[in-house]
Amino acid sequence: MPRLLKLHLGAVYLFLYIPIAVLMVLSLNRAGLPTAWTGFSLQWYGKLAANPKIIASAWNSLVVGFWSTAIATTLGTMLALGVARARPSAARDALLFAPMIIPDIVLAIALLSFFTLAKFRLGLHSIVTAHVVFNIAFVCAVVRARLASYDWSLNEASRDLGAGAFETFQRITLPLIRPSVIAAALLAFTLSIDEFIIAYFTAGAGQASTTLPMQIYAMIRFGVTPEINAMATIVMGVSFFLVFAAQWLNRGRLPGT
Repeated sequence: MPRLLKLHLGAVYLFLYIPIAVLMVLSLNRAGLPTAWTGFSLQWYGKLAANPKIIASAWNSLVVGFWSTAIATTLGTMLALGVARARPSAARDALLFAPMIIPDIVLAIALLSFFTLAKFRLGLHSIVTAHVVFNIAFVCAVVRARLASYDWSLNEASRDLGAGAFETFQRITLPLIRPSVIAAALLAFTLSIDEFIIAYFTAGAGQASTTLPMQIYAMIRFGVTPEINAMATIVMGVSFFLVFAAQWLNRGRLPGT
């Protein structure tokens, strides 16, 4: 049975990652064609770096990812601390984690309707706001998992010794939960960089608010080009690194230690 399970696991991995491996290989193909290998070349990465629209959209994604991660990590950590000390409630948990379960298209339409009703001007700031909405739930879930084994008597001892609430958080709570907070931030950043549907609905018109996934979508409507393969390879590489780093940090240690 263990051998059968290992074979099944290997088959699943092959099914998931063979298309990704093919895409990465094609990004290094001199001809950029899916039919024949004509030699190794990095020319498509050079052309990618010389494309102003791709550079601008990548910068927009970084800006959205940074601010949405910073805000969501702060609010999500505070939320996790509050929920961890509160009485267990299934209804509250359902409301907290609903953004993780609701389909992106439904959440995107709801956010667009809200922005329109509130006469909120669309742009990068609206994408940041939208990403914060669903990232808070992921941050809360990661930090809350660490708080499940947290010894709250340390906080009580700190308060008994004269430390205030903020000082206790700064010197006791935060250092102990820091790996999970960083892991949650990396996860939120990865989700924000890769997210397309919500950004597409809440971005408004114009290149100034176009993120990298939106630019990729605009390009593939006319066919998959070698530049898209190169760009997808870079995005996947960054995403894999951030996810692995988040997993290591959530286990309380850094990669390589």
